[in-house]
Amino acid sequence: MRRPDLLARFTRAERWVHHLTALLMLACLATAAMLYLPALSTVVGRRELVKTVHVWCGFALPVPVLLGLASRAFRGDVRRLNRFAPLDWEWLRRRDRRSVRNGRGVIAVGKFNGGQKLNAAFTAGAILVMLGTGEVLTFPELWPDRWRTGATFVHDWLFIAIVVVTVGHLWEALRDRDALRGMLTGRVDRTWAARHHAGWEAQQTTRVTRGAAPESGREQGDDSAPDKERTEPANRGPGMS
Repeated sequence: MRRPDLLARFTRAERWVHHLTALLMLACLATAAMLYLPALSTVVGRRELVKTVHVWCGFALPVPVLLGLASRAFRGDVRRLNRFAPLDWEWLRRRDRRSVRNGRGVIAVGKFNGGQKLNAAFTAGAILVMLGTGEVLTFPELWPDRWRTGATFVHDWLFIAIVVVTVGHLWEALRDRDALRGMLTGRVDRTWAARHHAGWEAQQTTRVTRGAAPESGREQGDDSAPDKERTEPANRGPGMS
């Protein structure tokens, strides 16, 4: 059987959750910059409108994720992202984590690597913290002064951290056009998958070999067991057999 050149990586539901969350997050960051940076505030004006957009986009941030839980594929991704295995620590620790041997990555990464899992954890935590502190700032009359002061401090400094992480995320996405294409179209090249997510690629190949239904016509990612991730021994360099 000839193996297809493309693998189904993300369903439409998974992509929409990502796109809507990203859009709302960027809107929050842009409006926050307009509110807190005097140069932008003067140029844009209409402060009350900008504040209203910021507040509504902030409170809407969890909505795409909550709606996405109706998708089996998205729930499967949440389980994978929430499972930080020893292989993920090794991926973060090893300098040769992106090395390739015989067309495959030296670490058999599953659907998500350790960096992606850390980014997802930070994003989820940041949304919850920003939602809580934003509620205090939006309805200040309900909270004592010390709560409002603390919420302002956390909200402002976490905004800076989110900007840094978002810029890094966009930088990595633009550097890896195949990964970006996977999030935009839902499909990735098998060669790219073997290099960067060898464990996941092997799992998908096994499903096709066993005659499983093509994933392009059904939701994927709802496996009850974790991805079968393997790794080369840590003391073996990328050029050793």
